[in-house]
Amino acid sequence: MGAGHYSALSQPTLGMSELVCKTLDHDATDILIDKWLEHRNDAYWEWFQNIRQRKHAANTLKRQVIAWNKGDFVPENIFCRTVDTSRLIPLDRTWTTHVYHHRSMQDRKLSMMPVVFTMLPELMILRGMHDHGCDDVYIIVTDVKKQEMDDITDYFKLVCRYAYGKKCKPSRESQIQYEHMRLTHTLLRQRRTPCFPQIDLAFRAILYEKRPPFIILFSHQTTSYSQILFTHSLFVPAEDIFYDFPSGCPNPCCNDDCEMIRFPRRGLEGAVVLSVKRGGKYGKRVRAKEMCNWVDCTASFSEDTRQGDGETSSEGSQSNSNRECNSGTTKNGLVCSKCRLVKYCSPEHQKKDWEEHRRVCAKPASA
Repeated sequence: MGAGHYSALSQPTLGMSELVCKTLDHDATDILIDKWLEHRNDAYWEWFQNIRQRKHAANTLKRQVIAWNKGDFVPENIFCRTVDTSRLIPLDRTWTTHVYHHRSMQDRKLSMMPVVFTMLPELMILRGMHDHGCDDVYIIVTDVKKQEMDDITDYFKLVCRYAYGKKCKPSRESQIQYEHMRLTHTLLRQRRTPCFPQIDLAFRAILYEKRPPFIILFSHQTTSYSQILFTHSLFVPAEDIFYDFPSGCPNPCCNDDCEMIRFPRRGLEGAVVLSVKRGGKYGKRVRAKEMCNWVDCTASFSEDTRQGDGETSSEGSQSNSNRECNSGTTKNGLVCSKCRLVKYCSPEHQKKDWEEHRRVCAKPASA
């Protein structure tokens, strides 16, 4: 497995992996999005239409929200509330996808673009939910079936809970080593590629080295399931928005429990969240902020921010106080009085953001 020593309990590195990594850049993502829009999937189209008809409730400055209030069905007109900065940003931001797969797929000259295309709607939303940290998305391609995927998921939950960045008890070490051996033999017997040690090595190495908000285990078999594993509960889509999100299954006779891609439609209840240690050498702790909606601004608002009556700015925003932007924290901000979905640190940044924000700014349905 390359340089270094690998075991179920040691910290691996990506340099030890034998999996092939195919990287799809931003331009490739743009091509896939254009293709997806051209061959529109009716199930996703109807879901976005329902989102448009529901509109948004007032006072949703911090809560997750998907807003499509104006224009055609294109990513630049659909906005998503980010979970890390509470900004409302369009879904037209692209990303780089790193797809790890067995060399046999490369030998057969199989493209990785269909892998990304298969779950493009999910990736667009997961990317849109993050202001920072989702410029790179990591996918490990397997050929495991449903029960095997469940067992692998349980294994990673076990390892992250008891052995990620910490020394676990001997009893837990034995349990982890037993599950690792069992999965290794199960996948070997079924001739799955890549083998389980390679899946485990790549997965945990990505967690340690890249610290992504989520990792995807993608099964390319048509009767199998793909799993999204989140590294913090904050990154999980909200149930009240995604409860009816399409399953991705092409079978018209499929039931609601079937999901080709296990997008957590029931929020934390149905999501796989790993107990990943954060802080110190394991990366920054996850803290949600409420920041100025102008993407180049670093000003944030304190937790005790309260909306109140105030004067209205030139773009129609309500203000508690007119503050100049700074890189620190400010208690008050300018709230857009029309849609009440975004906040700014100053009238200047509101004006700079208007060219983009105008594509979603509309009075809430309850107004």
